[in-house]
Amino acid sequence: MFFKFFYKRWSLSRQVEFLKKKAIFIGSRTKEARLIYIYMYRDLFAEVLFMNDDPEQAPESARMVKGLNKLNDHLEQEFKTTF
Repeated sequence: MFFKFFYKRWSLSRQVEFLKKKAIFIGSRTKEARLIYIYMYRDLFAEVLFMNDDPEQAPESARMVKGLNKLNDHLEQEFKTTF
């Protein structure tokens, strides 16, 4: 997939800017008292962490997962590690 190839080469701020404009905001979740925002673009899902948990501020990190099944596996693994 060409998109994923180019997306990985963009800066973090450009990746998040693209997600805010083109992707669908699915929701947020809490991990270790931090708010993680989840976006979906086609079959790609991204978890974005912002400074001070405010989406208007600069992004700290973004993690991309391809496909709903992998997102589910990732979230399930995260849940298991908390207990």
